[in-house]
Amino acid sequence: MMKAVRFHGKGDIRLDDIEVPTCGKGQVKVKPAYVGICGTDLHEYLGGANLIPTTPHPITKEKIPLTLGHEFSGVVEEVGDDVTDVKMGQRVSVQPIIYDGTCGACRDGLINCCDNNGFIGLSGWGGGLSEHVVVPRAAIYEIPDSVSMKVGALTEPLSVAWHSIDISPLKKGDKVLVLGGGPIGLGVIQCLKARGAETIIASDVSPRRKEFMKHFGAHHVLDPTQDDIVARVREICGGVGADVGFDAAGVQVGLDQALKAIRAQGTLVNIAVWEKPAQLQMNDIVFRERKYIGTTTFVAGDFRHVLDAIASGSLQPEPMITRVIKMDEVEEKGFKALLEEKDKHVKILVEVNP
Repeated sequence: MMKAVRFHGKGDIRLDDIEVPTCGKGQVKVKPAYVGICGTDLHEYLGGANLIPTTPHPITKEKIPLTLGHEFSGVVEEVGDDVTDVKMGQRVSVQPIIYDGTCGACRDGLINCCDNNGFIGLSGWGGGLSEHVVVPRAAIYEIPDSVSMKVGALTEPLSVAWHSIDISPLKKGDKVLVLGGGPIGLGVIQCLKARGAETIIASDVSPRRKEFMKHFGAHHVLDPTQDDIVARVREICGGVGADVGFDAAGVQVGLDQALKAIRAQGTLVNIAVWEKPAQLQMNDIVFRERKYIGTTTFVAGDFRHVLDAIASGSLQPEPMITRVIKMDEVEEKGFKALLEEKDKHVKILVEVNP
């Protein structure tokens, strides 16, 4: 038997004893080291089950209770007989997307847009918040020697940020607006800086998060409770507005401001998962020929790009880690801390098998 933190329902997560998974063909057994608590986990805890299946998932065939943890690093402890390119003892980051490989999106290489997609740590196949987990070989990315296991657990949220920039029309010299100073917004700022962005404008209301925005490379940090965001962005951008915007906040007032702060024919990229329906002021899009696009998670290769950027030093995300806790502290010192003391924390990691 092994310990695992599992979601049983709204406000109900438990440290359970469950069976140790066995490693089969095409699979790799990993001993998780550090696991990040994600905003998605918090949404499930507060109002779920939403993404976590209450009926059998079409791919995993599993439903609640399910093991949590989709942002994690670990050590390989066993490989399937047909896996020849992964070795015991390798330090790895796990790419958690579950996809069927047969739908139209998957055939186009868009595994993040799979018709039946899910996540290890949300939809079945175990999760990082367990003493052992078995994942497909394709989910395994080796962590470079110069990168710590703690930082390796940040690969997933940073890959979300990296992919959002890839999907945008960003080009050299563009001026960029970033809304939201949570882990994804801070990740976007870091990835923009690593990729040479010269003017990054960031907006958040939290004093601590504004400090993090400055630390990670924002050139201008605004507060929507004190600044006229539209006027200030236009002023910074020579009167025309930002070329590209990234919304990692997901609040209506921010969306309204961001659309007006983007220049004619500019693009606003939505990364946020919205808790309730949003309204688009279509005339703000139509009469300035602006574009509004969505992005979700990451595609094959994004993990490698992020890990290489960390190894090279162009990404230095370790200050995002604001607390490290144990498995038996997940609810009190993890979930509740992020909900009740969110101004104090960015990323809380759970130490499983250090």
